[in-house]
Amino acid sequence: DVDLNKVDYDVDVLIIGGGGAGASAAIEADNNGAKAMIVTKLRAGDANTMMAEGGIQAADKPNDSPAIHYVDAFGGGHFAAKPELLYKLVNEAPDAIKWLSDLGVEFDKAPDGTMITTHGGGTSRKRMHAAKDYSGAEIMRTLRDEVLNRGIPVVDFTSAVELILDENGKCAGAVLMNMETRELLVARAKTVILATGGAGRLHYQGFPTSNHYGATADGLILGYRVGAKLLYADTLQYHPTGAAYPEQIFGALVTEKVRSLGAKLVNANGEVFMHPLETRDVSAASIIRECTARGNGVHTADGIGVWLDTPMIELKGGEGTIEARIPAMMRMFGKYGIDIRKEPILVYPTLHYQNGGIDIEDNGETTLVKNLFVAGEAVGGIHGRNRLMGNSLLDIIVFGRNAGKYASERAKTVNVGKLTLDHVAAFEKECEEAGIHSDKLSPQILPDYRRKDM
Repeated sequence: DVDLNKVDYDVDVLIIGGGGAGASAAIEADNNGAKAMIVTKLRAGDANTMMAEGGIQAADKPNDSPAIHYVDAFGGGHFAAKPELLYKLVNEAPDAIKWLSDLGVEFDKAPDGTMITTHGGGTSRKRMHAAKDYSGAEIMRTLRDEVLNRGIPVVDFTSAVELILDENGKCAGAVLMNMETRELLVARAKTVILATGGAGRLHYQGFPTSNHYGATADGLILGYRVGAKLLYADTLQYHPTGAAYPEQIFGALVTEKVRSLGAKLVNANGEVFMHPLETRDVSAASIIRECTARGNGVHTADGIGVWLDTPMIELKGGEGTIEARIPAMMRMFGKYGIDIRKEPILVYPTLHYQNGGIDIEDNGETTLVKNLFVAGEAVGGIHGRNRLMGNSLLDIIVFGRNAGKYASERAKTVNVGKLTLDHVAAFEKECEEAGIHSDKLSPQILPDYRRKDM
């Protein structure tokens, strides 16, 4: 039903996804003189970047170094990260902080102007830079404003439903669908950047999620169908502390910064059962085990959880610490009559991050499909099999900028061949030969929360 000869958009760099990685890529592509365009199925900024709270890592203090950051992240990821990707992440981190600060991100600072840094789970140095406990929102606000101020086109409420190759097997655009009219559109591009984010709204294993409404793994589906390799697609991160009560915010993220400021995890017997800043996989597993195998969870009307002793923060840091450092947490629970300065909160792991994704080279290009670049949560291999706090906001900046630079440079030498969707039929044939049959829409685009007949 798609006429590939009728081209609706013709650009140098097509960026699929309007979050932090997509915006960073667009800015750098624009810096390089490329005609870039963002297409996003919701609005620019509707992304997991907005949901990030705790901060962004960078080894930019005298007692720290990119080498120490590398060791922390490599060990935290079970030594499974692609070394060249992690090397780029940690070495370009200080410049990423400076770039964001120069754009206008208001990081927390001491009276002398020095950026305040804190610990995260699995870190051996205080290298977490933050903007209160809405770091992602502050970064996304700044990046979105920069994109709009530059006049970079943003096509919103339009989803990519299929990538387009040219006759030479190189990525050459995408089939887009207007989410309101269902009209199919053709975007031709010299290079394509997938920045589609995570997968939390697929609710793996029935877990609640901290992810935004559009996190349905679209990029992995689109990339895989054109022949891109997936790496560690089985590895998902469950954030140790999602809200377990009240039910109105069930699964909402309770930032790790709460624990870095001094709150402890406490079971139903009043016992602190683990170190509060273990890596996220260890912390989440410990909470689940405490609630199940050990039977020490706190039961609610809708589930189970453990206490997060938030009043300890003010006992350690003094009155006013919570309002100054984690005001969004105070407001989120305060709406439901819970004053986290005076009473603890109930938490349980929530589906948070897609560790795996599409395999890329260190220039951001996929290993098997030319002219297809990937950035952000859709990438696999940066963090290995587990991610440390603060390295996701970092990777969207480092690898978003990286993809924008290299994709726009590549576009200068690309001549797009005849557009084709032959890979779709080839993929369907492979599935049939493998005995795989499914009626599920793919990519799913949005979660299905309609009431079902039981």
